[in-house]
Amino acid sequence: MSIPRSEHPRPQSIRDDWLCLNGAWDFADDPGDSGEQRGLVGTDLPDRIVVPFCRESQLSGLERVDRCLAVWYGRELEIPAAWAGKRVLLHVGAADYEATVWLGDRELARHRGGHVPFTVELTPHLQPGASGRLTIRCRDDWRWQVPRGKQSARYENYGCLYTRTTGIWQTVWLEAVPESSIGRPRITPQLGAGALLVETRIDRPQPDQRLRALVSDAKGEVVTAEAAVDLDLGACLWLAIPEERRRLWSPQDPHLYDLQLELLDGQGGVVDRLQSYAGLRSVAIRGDRFLLNGEPVFQRLVLDQGYYPDGILTAPDDDALRRDIELAQAVGFNGARMHQKIFEERFCYHADRLGYLLWGELPDWNQGLPAAQDREERYNFSYVHEWQQVLERDHSHPSIIGWCPLNETTSKRLDLGEMLWPVTRCLVDAARASDRSRPVIDSSGWTHLIADADIYDVHDYEQDPAVLRERYAELPSLIGRTFCQQGARKIWQLPYQGQPFFVSEFGGTSLAGSAEEGWGYGEAASDEAAFHQRFAALVGVFLDNPAVCGYCWTQLTDVFQEVNGIYGFDRSAKVDLAPLKEAQQRRAAYEERG
Repeated sequence: MSIPRSEHPRPQSIRDDWLCLNGAWDFADDPGDSGEQRGLVGTDLPDRIVVPFCRESQLSGLERVDRCLAVWYGRELEIPAAWAGKRVLLHVGAADYEATVWLGDRELARHRGGHVPFTVELTPHLQPGASGRLTIRCRDDWRWQVPRGKQSARYENYGCLYTRTTGIWQTVWLEAVPESSIGRPRITPQLGAGALLVETRIDRPQPDQRLRALVSDAKGEVVTAEAAVDLDLGACLWLAIPEERRRLWSPQDPHLYDLQLELLDGQGGVVDRLQSYAGLRSVAIRGDRFLLNGEPVFQRLVLDQGYYPDGILTAPDDDALRRDIELAQAVGFNGARMHQKIFEERFCYHADRLGYLLWGELPDWNQGLPAAQDREERYNFSYVHEWQQVLERDHSHPSIIGWCPLNETTSKRLDLGEMLWPVTRCLVDAARASDRSRPVIDSSGWTHLIADADIYDVHDYEQDPAVLRERYAELPSLIGRTFCQQGARKIWQLPYQGQPFFVSEFGGTSLAGSAEEGWGYGEAASDEAAFHQRFAALVGVFLDNPAVCGYCWTQLTDVFQEVNGIYGFDRSAKVDLAPLKEAQQRRAAYEERG
């Protein structure tokens, strides 16, 4: 059996010594979460599963879609003898939601957060050349109020909630690192200074060590820099790109520099080395202008939920990740909202290479708020803790141009509304503390609670272009207005204050016929010609509006019973794509303003 998803899962931090652990593992469902008491730690398990695909997926070999409180994974693990003298790290790309790791009967680590990676050091417990039994338990109680995105808490799918993902759903891999090693690099472009800022921690630094960075392009070396690493907890390098070698990253020219980091000993010998890359670009807000590299850019985005018929949240192969971006670009979109999912890192990697703009968000939807005030602390921990890990994992991708922690988060109850504000404030502050280079939307849709949010956005699924055009005709004169589709429903909402105005969900139009098997927003288009006409008219409303900085069409593909995609769930085109691309090609009035 070939190893599924065998490509390196972390393209911005690559070492030569790594080993993919995807493939067949022992497995057991644990519906009552009693496996530890029943002695499953370190023992053979009755079933087999294909990692990294979740038990609910076809590709896992199981396709078990019923709810299950916990699942167990096991395999024999042998460390390559060639790694002698190095430390061995176990990496799990993502496991939903709470994971515990054992080697033999020794518990090594626990992790909470179903969409972000974690690492466990195996060195003290399993030396190179030796083998041992690795066990991972994943607990995922569907009743927990934790980031879960669009996963259904019922047995069945319904509305815009889909099949759950339980357990491991991203690559598991081993990595060998030296005693002193380079941490994950954090790369921030500084276009105003024409430089790249590279920050990293050095794990177990030794006296007289130095960190060296080499930036190169197709012509060869661009710039190098060094810094001592034993004077500070981490290392920081300022890499000024000579003006004649500056080439900006943009959707039109997604140029990437190669970046090599080396940890040197006192005699100049290489202790550790990793390969990365970087893009030089800037994102800025000036009044109601959203600027990329100092110029206004109109965001023609599409909503991408990242679901696959056979893999659920996990792409069947690396080509599928790249292909989804190419499908969007074929219709004229220049980016996407990565909606209610932390996408695999390789999706961001392909977006970096293809010049595809991304908004990152936390999969918070469908969870509401805790049922009582005394649960606020747990809510804050689950959301803020995982959000911080998202911000750290994806910081260095030039394709990501903004953050949005919440989506359509609202409450009818006054006490819960009072709880929502501090949670939102914490998430926005966490994003800004972690990343000063990107704007932040507080809550996408209509629950704007943070007065200093960088961008104001709305969701509007009105299907009549004339009504939509009239609604947003005079945005500058509507400063102070509250945009809300919730009617009499009591929600918390701050009015528009003149920031860049972003229609971050609209469209959602389905085709008659497909709508009989599922649903879309509003009345379905009667045929392909009607779909083309409505699409052109709806996107035209915002392309013609000089005060709107971008839109996000719902959506790229059908997802189970939600059939309002431009493509089917199998990625087949539902209509002729050429008219859709043509409708988006003209220069937006927002960009014409200069």
